[in-house]
Amino acid sequence: MSGFLLVILGVLAVAMLLALTRLARGPSLADRVVAVDLMTTITVAAAGVYSIGYDQTVFLDVAIVLALIAFVGTVGFAVWMDRKPGEKRP
Repeated sequence: MSGFLLVILGVLAVAMLLALTRLARGPSLADRVVAVDLMTTITVAAAGVYSIGYDQTVFLDVAIVLALIAFVGTVGFAVWMDRKPGEKRP
């Protein structure tokens, strides 16, 4: 793996620590959900960098599946937050 890709992984690690800080500090549930979504995005990026660095295409498949699951979870949370108290959905 080249030095450039190691620097990118280091920057992603710092970003992950900052997102973990936001997850711990909060203050609202929406902030925590956004932090988890950001951590998932950073993990997808790290899997892509690792895949490029070691020429292993299987990590791209993992990154795609993880990104799709994170997207569905974020949309589900947004729909849940948009509901009014006592409102019934079909």
